[in-house]
Amino acid sequence: MEWRIKLHTDRMKSGVRLSRDFYTRDVLDVAPEVPGKNMVIRLPGGSQERFRITEVEAYRGSEDRACHAFKGRTARTEVMFDQGGKLYIYLIYGMYWMLNIVTGEKDNPQAILIRGVEQYPGPGKLTKSLGIDKSFYGEDLIFSDRIWLEDIGLVQPVKFGPRIGIDYAGEYWKTKPWRYFL
Repeated sequence: MEWRIKLHTDRMKSGVRLSRDFYTRDVLDVAPEVPGKNMVIRLPGGSQERFRITEVEAYRGSEDRACHAFKGRTARTEVMFDQGGKLYIYLIYGMYWMLNIVTGEKDNPQAILIRGVEQYPGPGKLTKSLGIDKSFYGEDLIFSDRIWLEDIGLVQPVKFGPRIGIDYAGEYWKTKPWRYFL
C-alpha cells in the first residue's frame, strides 16, 4: 500500500519535458527508458493530468514484420518516417485508437506503442479514457501544449518479454523480447 501511495505522489510531481535527442535514438534504446516516465495530457476543459507509463512495446522499422512500416510507406505510416518525437495514431478493430511514439532518425521508421499507464492498463482503454484520437496523429511531443512526456528522475527496474498480439508476424518476430513494463 505504501508503494502505491508513493507512486501516486511521484506521478503528480512535474518533471523535465523530454527533448528531441531522447526520441531520435534507436527504438531499442528508447523503449526500455519510457516505463516510469510521466505522460502529461491536457484534458478537455484545460486541466493537466500526469500518468505514469507502465508498459510499452518496440516496433523496429522496415525489417520488423510486426511493424506497420514493414509493408512500406503509406498515408497511414507516413509519420513513422519522420524524426522521433511525433505521435503515430491508428485505429484497430474500428473502435480503438493506438498511441505510438515515433523514434529514430528521419526515414528510419520505428515506434513505441504505449500499452498502459498507471490508471489505465491496456492501449485501447488508455486512449478512450484520455480522449486520444486521430487528431493527435503527427503531434510533436517536443512542442505540443496538449501532450508530452516528462522525466521525473525516478528509476525503476524494467522487465521485458515478448510483444502481445502479433502472431501474424511469425515466430521469430513474435518472440522478440521487445515489450517493457514495470
